[in-house]
Amino acid sequence: MTEATSLQPALLPVRTSRLVLRTYRDEDIEPLLDYYADPEVARFLLEEPWTYDDADAQLALRKQRTGIDGPASALALVVEHEGAVVGDISLWTTGDTVSRGEVGWAFHPAYGGRGFATEALRSLLGIAFDRYRMHRVVAQLDARNEPSAKLCERVGMRREGYLRADWWSKGEWTDTLVFGMLASEWQRP
Repeated sequence: MTEATSLQPALLPVRTSRLVLRTYRDEDIEPLLDYYADPEVARFLLEEPWTYDDADAQLALRKQRTGIDGPASALALVVEHEGAVVGDISLWTTGDTVSRGEVGWAFHPAYGGRGFATEALRSLLGIAFDRYRMHRVVAQLDARNEPSAKLCERVGMRREGYLRADWWSKGEWTDTLVFGMLASEWQRP
């Protein structure tokens, strides 16, 4: 049995106590644009604030990211609370294997402070470790992004590295924080 054939599907949508994590739909373009166009949301992301064309292109890409089925695959999910899009979260493979993954996220600032990102990330880590049997998951983020660093710590990820001036982003060299978690460290909620 190969590594890829041993994977279980993500069984979507995923429901938590307050959230629904689901794949993208065409009608998500406006809610996504609502927060990705915000310069404060884009501040620590690798891209500039979105235009409508950016949102359209990103939505088309993300609609194809429906599961981990081999190297270079991804699972991109919209996060809903009571029918409203509050953010999005993704898991993708790194390197030439499906045993290592990376996570990333963005949430609408209007829904901040309610624990939605924590709940969604815990759920995604569960998918990575329990469903896809990943060995290791990391998050790499702009070191100035304190809320995301605290989120990583809240879900039990360990700070593994601080890379100084390693990424050129939006006209400046930025530092990167690396957080990681091993399957053996995953604590199911």
